[in-house]
Amino acid sequence: MYFDSFSDFLNMGGYAAYVWASFGITFFSMFVLYWKSVSDGKTLLKEIQQKIDREERRQAAKKMENTL
Repeated sequence: MYFDSFSDFLNMGGYAAYVWASFGITFFSMFVLYWKSVSDGKTLLKEIQQKIDREERRQAAKKMENTL
């Protein structure tokens, strides 16, 4: 589609509300999905590190118990 001016481009032939709303909803959804994925990834890494630390403490306690 060819537009004579930037204003015509923004107007989208009278369908601007539908076109720009769909772009807005799409980009907002993509941003929320990205943010949620990063947040969940950080939480998962933190939980894994806690499990590793707990296992190391358990092994250290077991080793200490065997030396007594």
